[in-house]
Amino acid sequence: MALHATYFGANGWLLEFGSLRVLLDPWLTGTLEFPPGPWLFQGRLAQPWPVPQRLDLLLLSQGLPDHSHPASLELLEKSLPVVGSAAAAQRVQALGFSSVTALTPGQHHDFAGLRITATAGAPVPQVENGYLLEHAEGRLYVEPHGFLAPDLPAQPLDAVITPVVDLGLPLAGAFVKGRQVLPRLLERFEPLTVLASTAGGEADYTGLLTKLLWQEGTAAAAAALLTTPPLDRPSLPSDLPGASRFIDPVPGVRYSLAAKPTCLVAKAPE
Repeated sequence: MALHATYFGANGWLLEFGSLRVLLDPWLTGTLEFPPGPWLFQGRLAQPWPVPQRLDLLLLSQGLPDHSHPASLELLEKSLPVVGSAAAAQRVQALGFSSVTALTPGQHHDFAGLRITATAGAPVPQVENGYLLEHAEGRLYVEPHGFLAPDLPAQPLDAVITPVVDLGLPLAGAFVKGRQVLPRLLERFEPLTVLASTAGGEADYTGLLTKLLWQEGTAAAAAALLTTPPLDRPSLPSDLPGASRFIDPVPGVRYSLAAKPTCLVAKAPE
């Protein structure tokens, strides 16, 4: 089994199921801004990332700029097949992508041996997508805001990609619920590996929202939860088998997710 993941920061990943290469929610170049402009929120990468070579599929969970980043999407070949949420599909079609499949929660799509099942994700404000990805080379679940669909069946997975902190704004509350969802992900999927996402990477953020944004939880706290024996974890079932490996990924590092973990916490390349 050959399952690999490379992180680009924020929500961006390259997922490799054997020879099948899937680019997820990339922010590779340029600034990240939300309307009405940079005075509200702007992100700048420490360095641009080259477009990964030999891509087979672009997978987009949301239509918002931090998932369907316009400048990054412009770097990609418009013939590259795309699977995304309804909002993301509209974004890429407007940019000229020619092969676009829109999925709503509960729908699935088969592509080159990969079954993509859309799950109910974050309401921002329309309900966007998480994904259950199943391939002969590995099975993983990803949802970038920490929203777990209650109707997604319990099943053992090789990996889960999830935020592990909560992020929110005054009055609006948490719009990323990684700290809250992590115990439920462990119970539901018993993943061999958990990879932290969404709040990581090497970028600088400015604007009004950054002054109001609050965070609860840390990657270190998530790692401690995963490596604590089940009987000492009151937030998890006492019969949860084993412990998951936790990876707080270094951007640009390619991690192997195929083998059953022999170490429990990973921060550096394997």
